[in-house]
This record gives sequence, structure tokens and C-alpha cells, in this order.
Amino acid sequence: MPASQIECRPPTPVVKHGHPNQMRLLVVEDEPDLLKGLTHALRRAGYAVDTAADGEDGLHKAQTTDYDAIVLDVMLPRLDGWEVLARLRESKHTPVLLLTARDRSADRVRGFDTGADDYLIKPFDLPELLARLRALIRRSAGQARACLQLRDVRIDPAARSVTCAGKTVR
Repeated sequence: MPASQIECRPPTPVVKHGHPNQMRLLVVEDEPDLLKGLTHALRRAGYAVDTAADGEDGLHKAQTTDYDAIVLDVMLPRLDGWEVLARLRESKHTPVLLLTARDRSADRVRGFDTGADDYLIKPFDLPELLARLRALIRRSAGQARACLQLRDVRIDPAARSVTCAGKTVR
């Protein structure tokens, strides 16, 4: 087959559910309206999203599924977010953003010392949350730049675009 007829595709990541090219997130939040709104917003931003409404379910999902990042509330029923994070860090290095109303400096320090990669205080701005998630995922993939590049394939998560050899991929 001539090179001009070869379709250039980025490598397909292995995922268990959802569209294979979507970044996969877990949101652990016990407030139903916030969980629903956040899930909807993240899906509109192009993420595949799993949810959990308590710490036990969140920990189980986080330990049994590979996620690109986890958004974790601290004040959860059944198992609080501190304990979820501590137990998760025993076996996994998935990036975790703590999303909580706990705004004291001591709480933020505890979060980072327990293994959080980022900490965002409620109420929050959605564009900031999305930017922080993109940065977490970039850093965990070893990328300092906003765009990911592999040979002639360039992925811009913020613009939700892909180019191959300078041409837009639909």
C-alpha cells in the first residue's frame, strides 16, 4: 500500500469501558446534585466518567479499574476521602484531585502529605477544575506541555483536536 493511502492513527489506549480514545475519570462525591452536575460537565468535556457516592465504593472502583485521574471529595460516608487516598496510595499512583469544602491550610497540607496530586476548594470554577485535570493527566503521562506529540501525531486536549502530519484527523 502506498504511504499516501496509509491512515495515520494514534495508538489506541486499552480501557475496559467507554470509547477507547476518551480519558477515563472517577468522581467520588456524596452530594447527589454536585455529582450529577460534575459528571455531566466532565462528559461534555469529552471524558468517560465513572462515579461513586461513598468512600467504600470509590476505593473499590479506584483499586480495580485504571483511571487517568480521580476527583475525590474528603467528607464521604462509609470511608472518608483521607482514608480512601491513603489506602489507594498503597497500591496505585493514579493522579488524585481532592475536591472539598475543607479550606484550612492544615487540610490542604494533610491532603498533599497523604498523596493528593492537587487540591481544589468548593465552591470552584469548572474551567479551573478542567484545567487542573488536564495538567494532572499530562504530568502523569510524563508530559510538561499542553499538547501531546508522538512522531507526526499531535493531540491537543484543550482544543479537543488531533492532527497527523499537519492534517486534521476527524
